[in-house]
Amino acid sequence: MTESRGSAGPNGGTNTRRSPGTPCWVSLMVHSLTTTEEFYGALFGWEFRPGPQQLGPYVRALLDGHEVAGIGRLPTDRPLSVAWTPYLASNDVNRTAETVRLCGGTVAVGPLDAADAGRMAIASDPSGAVFGIWQGGAHVGAAVTGVPGTLVWNELVTFDTASVVKFYATVFGYAQEPVVSAGLDYVTLRVDGRPVAGVHGMGNGLPRDRGPHWRTYFAVADTDAALHQVVGLGGQVLKPAHDSAHGRVATVADPEGARFSVIQSPR
Repeated sequence: MTESRGSAGPNGGTNTRRSPGTPCWVSLMVHSLTTTEEFYGALFGWEFRPGPQQLGPYVRALLDGHEVAGIGRLPTDRPLSVAWTPYLASNDVNRTAETVRLCGGTVAVGPLDAADAGRMAIASDPSGAVFGIWQGGAHVGAAVTGVPGTLVWNELVTFDTASVVKFYATVFGYAQEPVVSAGLDYVTLRVDGRPVAGVHGMGNGLPRDRGPHWRTYFAVADTDAALHQVVGLGGQVLKPAHDSAHGRVATVADPEGARFSVIQSPR
């Protein structure tokens, strides 16, 4: 992670159109909407209302009336995994999807319209990490980020940064800022001078059961209290809480196994 997490700051964001490449939304596909709504509703204080149904039952999560994430039911005819997926902004999802293909990636779903909300596609980079592409219409993305219960950072966990950073830079126009450290392979991706996401090369340390993937970080007021809640709600703690330069962080899984991280800003 970098010192600046998310596209909005500590006071949250505004519902304005994002520059291409900016993470603008995060969505989760699950088997049971009811179980998942109960888990995240209790953990983050989310409420839910129906969203576009083009890919099946789908709800938008709201915090204090502001849209912050989406949750949908997995289609039975598509072998998609239960995982949080970031959506990266695009001014033209058709053109972006074609560039993904030309650069060695794969487009698995779409491009297709999500009612009047916008136009989307689901793709994967050459290493297999899945991400979404979003061209905003009536819905441009998360209305607030960076406060407890909302998205604060997205990080691609992969074998090495060199193999995929060029792909994302070509598709989305990112500027790149490598971390200068003998023991860390990390590149921060920037849009309009702002850090918006990270790429963490883990080499042989990459979990074999996961492969390259995008990791979602949600802000919490108290990491230790959040872990207690996760367990009580039927989730698991995968990596215990520890202090970092960016706050107290831990990695968990919800009842269906979707992994994410929670982070409490330094006091």
